Amino acid sequence: MTPPLPLFVVGIGADGWDGLSPAARRELTAAEVLLGGARQLALLPAECAGERVPWPSPLRPAVPGLLAAHAGRRVCVLASGDPMFYGIGRTLTEVMAEEAAVRRPLRVLPHPSSVAYACARLGWAVEDTEVVTLVGRPAENLVRVLHDGMRVLVLSAGAGTPGEVAALLRERGFGPTRMRVLEQLGGAHEQLVEGAATGWDAPAGDPLNVVALDCVREPDAPRLPVVPGLPDDAYEHDGQLTKRHVRAATLAALAPAPGELLWDVGGGSGSIAVEWLRAHRSCRAIGVERDADRAARIGHNARALGVPALRVVHGAAPAALAGLPTPDAVFIGGGLTAPGLLDACWDALPPGGRIVANTVTLESEALLTQWYRRHGGELVRLAVAHAVPVGGFTGWRQAMPVTQWSAVKPPRPGAPEPGPQDTAAPSRSQDPS
Repeated sequence: MTPPLPLFVVGIGADGWDGLSPAARRELTAAEVLLGGARQLALLPAECAGERVPWPSPLRPAVPGLLAAHAGRRVCVLASGDPMFYGIGRTLTEVMAEEAAVRRPLRVLPHPSSVAYACARLGWAVEDTEVVTLVGRPAENLVRVLHDGMRVLVLSAGAGTPGEVAALLRERGFGPTRMRVLEQLGGAHEQLVEGAATGWDAPAGDPLNVVALDCVREPDAPRLPVVPGLPDDAYEHDGQLTKRHVRAATLAALAPAPGELLWDVGGGSGSIAVEWLRAHRSCRAIGVERDADRAARIGHNARALGVPALRVVHGAAPAALAGLPTPDAVFIGGGLTAPGLLDACWDALPPGGRIVANTVTLESEALLTQWYRRHGGELVRLAVAHAVPVGGFTGWRQAMPVTQWSAVKPPRPGAPEPGPQDTAAPSRSQDPS
């Protein structure tokens, strides 16, 4: 059986054909089919005689069909810059892993990415620069990385992105931030537009741009740390909020890790799910809330705090949990006494999954005590007191103590012990937005 022909992916920049390596030119010239965006295909000279096929929109659903339609032909895919950096290379890798019928060896010939060009122009170390893409993603993703003194590169979705970024910076208290828009990087028409977010009024320029930010926070703007335990007033809530100190202890017990999925059951204001997502850009979370107003509030808080990917399910648990993807961890912040809720959450966890449940009522505490006796783990009581004025003096005001049960689900009875090859973290498709 003849092995399938390799699928070549060639990165190309604003400098077009002149900026390509001899190897990249050879593959493009020899290709029978050239797949790419209309802008990228237009950069090729006439000597690239292959059939030119522009990507349709939406792109990803069409990829298997396009690859299948050109099976047995020499296909070369054009990508912007580095195909494996927020590019088509990742999509092709994932599609071919899922669809055996279109699987081919993948050969990637990268070009310098826009990030590499931008850092070279700015004199920034790439490893010290935060990168956020707004291509097909909401601008609120930028909020999570806004910190005083941070250097951020924003991959633009088009000519309107700089204005959108400036508006978001002003709204979030980062108006003094220095903005530099680098257009057509590496090309003959490369240029830079500069200003502060506060007075940004530059007209929309070239759609091929990157926005560089030297973040400066206004003195009275909220300061949002990177560790769990954001200030309570960072959230909109109606009183259904896991308070700051208990929240920090709860996230420590949940122990988020990159790529993992949390169910936040009885989400209230969504604070646990929000701070789980803020732990790492690849973390995922689903908030489940039966009250419609609170469910809407969870979505608002997620966007305000830079994690708009938080999925909100409006419904009562345990029924609302049916069909949700398998969680790595479950937090139950409300509705513990609902029939079957704890059983449903425990049964949904895979071996090694974590569960954490908080309560302030005696009835729910008794239930958690039963589960602690049955499954072990840790049962702790968290008590927080705040200093408050007492006449002309100061005294302690005790908040309601919180009982917390946490446990790790053990391996199934009779399951084999993991071997060395099974101890690595599972591979997940991660999207950093």
